[in-house]
Parts: sequence; C-alpha cells; structure tokens
Amino acid sequence: MDTLEDNTLLIIDGTSEESKNRIQRVEENILNFNFDGRFSFSGEKSTILEKMKHYNVPGVCVAVINNYELEWIKCFGVKDVRTTEPITLDTLLEVGSTSKSFTAVTALSFVDKELLELDEDVNNRLTSWKIPEGEFTERSKVTLRHILSHRAGINGPNGGFSSEPNSAPTLTQMFKGEKPSLSDPFSVDFTPGNNHAYSNYGYILVQLLLEDIARKSFPDIVDEQIFQPLGMENSSFKYPTEEVKQRLIVPHDQEGEAKETGLHPTAYAQGGLITTALDLSKFYIDIMNTLRGEENSFFKQKIIEQMVTPALDLDPTKFFGMTGQGLGIFIIDNGKNKFFTHPGTNWPGATCLPIICAETGQGAIIITNGIRGELLQSEIMNSIAREYGWTLWQK
Repeated sequence: MDTLEDNTLLIIDGTSEESKNRIQRVEENILNFNFDGRFSFSGEKSTILEKMKHYNVPGVCVAVINNYELEWIKCFGVKDVRTTEPITLDTLLEVGSTSKSFTAVTALSFVDKELLELDEDVNNRLTSWKIPEGEFTERSKVTLRHILSHRAGINGPNGGFSSEPNSAPTLTQMFKGEKPSLSDPFSVDFTPGNNHAYSNYGYILVQLLLEDIARKSFPDIVDEQIFQPLGMENSSFKYPTEEVKQRLIVPHDQEGEAKETGLHPTAYAQGGLITTALDLSKFYIDIMNTLRGEENSFFKQKIIEQMVTPALDLDPTKFFGMTGQGLGIFIIDNGKNKFFTHPGTNWPGATCLPIICAETGQGAIIITNGIRGELLQSEIMNSIAREYGWTLWQK
C-alpha cells in the first residue's frame, strides 16, 4: 500500500486515481443544507471553497473512512485569517462536545474494571464534592448512566461557562458558583431518569468522579486509557501551552473574525479535546472494528456496545435526524443502517461532525475553525455520503 502525503493532503494508496477523483467530486458537489424537521439538500452545486467563503469559515479538515480504513484526509483554508497560515495535517483542532464520547468510553472502562457502577448513586464515589440532596434527588439518585445519557436532571448551565479574566476556577468553585467562576451553580432541576436535557455540567461531574477515583488528572487518565494505546500522539485534554498554541487553530465567529480560544482552563470533559483528523480517525475506526468483533481492536466489545445501545429514543425532527441517545454518543437509525455521531461546537468558533457506520465500514470526520461550520459540515458530509453510496439521508 502506498501513501501520498503533502502538508494538506493524505491519500492512503496514493497510486489510486479513483481516490483522487472521488476527492475532487466531493469537493465540487456541495448542495445547500435545509432542515425543517428532516434533512434535505437542494440548490445548485458549489465547491467546498465557495461554501467556506459563503459561511465565513476560514478552515476545514475532512477525513473519509471507507471499508474500515482511513482512505484520505484533506485540509482547506487557513488557521487564522490574520496570518493566512494554512491548515495542515499537523494542525491541532478543537472538536467541542465530540470530546464527550472520549469521556464516556473512559468512564465505561472504569465500570469494566469495577471501579464504578453504571446504576449506583455517584455520590457514593465522589470525595472532593458531592451533589447536594434536594427534592429531586430524594426521588431518584443521580447515576453515571443518567449523566452519560443526559437524563440526570443536571443544568447546562444556562449561558455556558465563564470566569473572571485570567483565572482558573476549580471544579468545586464552578459547581458552587463561587468566584472566580461566573457560571450558574450546579443544580438538579428534575427527577433523574425522567427526561432528556443536555448538560455540560454532567460531564464535568464525570471528570471530577474519575479524578477522585484514580487520584490523577482527567487529561492524564484519558491519555493512559485511550490516547497512548491507540497511538493518538497529537491528542490531549491539557490546557494548551504556548508551544501547543502555535499549532492550534484560531476560532472564528459568524463574521469570520478571529477570536480567542474558548477552551476552559480546568473543565475538560465536556468539550476540551484538542486533536487532529488523523488521530480522531483512529478512535472511530477502532470503535467500528470493536463492534464487528475484530480481535485486534483495542476497545472491549462490552464497553462499546454499552456506549451505542440507546438509553432512550429521540425525535429526529427535533434532534437534527438523530433517533437515539446512547452513552456519550448519538444514534441515527434510518431503518437501513445505524450511524453513530457526536457533533461538537466550541464558542466562539470551532465545530466537529464525525459520523460512522460499523455495519458498512463507512464514515467521515469534518472539523472547522468557524462557528458557521455547523452548517457547512452537514453539506460536506452529504457530498461524501452521495459519493460513497451511504444510506444516510437516503429517502
């Protein structure tokens, strides 16, 4: 097998003209995204570069998985509109809430080692802070299964996370709503297990839970549990050092203006992953191989099957086509195949959309450094799906 690689393009089996032609067709056949309760794509065809300009998205990185292997990666545009430095294969990217899948797998590995139980009161294992008892927790205790499936009744918090300038509030300060944190305090707003309400605070609580048990930092735990075994050498949850910042994308807002990164200095588990498209493909390919029973896959089948088993059904007209909530992952079941995803968005301007299908060995990862990448990535994903004959979005 040959590999064709330059700074912005990686093609596995670089002698294959078919791969090169497919990349070109994906680039040149972008349709407009519409969502009015269901996905649809229409309008005249555009190129990726034209769409990037339309949405004020300076940079995009696309990775395509085919037949359970990475087929190609291509990067478009720049890291920062102020410097015009190109995005390359080595550029570090923010993936937002796609991070939650890594948090979930790590937590489930603790369950597998009997360090945690999915259905016990998490207060039994927390030591540095505990969920305050109240009206709703008296009816039902918060469990890890509740948290990972966003059914714990935990607030968002509203307005996201904020803190005083140049500060690094501890997780306990954040939960209590104490300075230097400026976020709403942690609360349980309905009976755990009753309803679905997306919560970043829940995943930060998982971070604290794992740190209390392992007596290590969350970034070190995930590094040991996932990054090192999978060879994800360019992935980290650690707050970026000056050296890392030199390789990291710059977020861009709706107008395409460069902004400071929204990465939080102490809360990582909900959206703090920094990675590359190549590294991210290793994670999803191993999940796919685990689900099809490949002996050389790293993850345990029990862990991944727990992750992708629906904890509850979702209304696809309200959840952008997603039909089920797993543990740290969303399910799209179109009656033909099951696809798995966890979109990510980091304000002020970074997005990620991974979609994989373990039944067919197909998938793609699209990461941008513009907040309107949320729209662009669906359009690029549709172009990939049409080119590779996915059943996703087929009528």
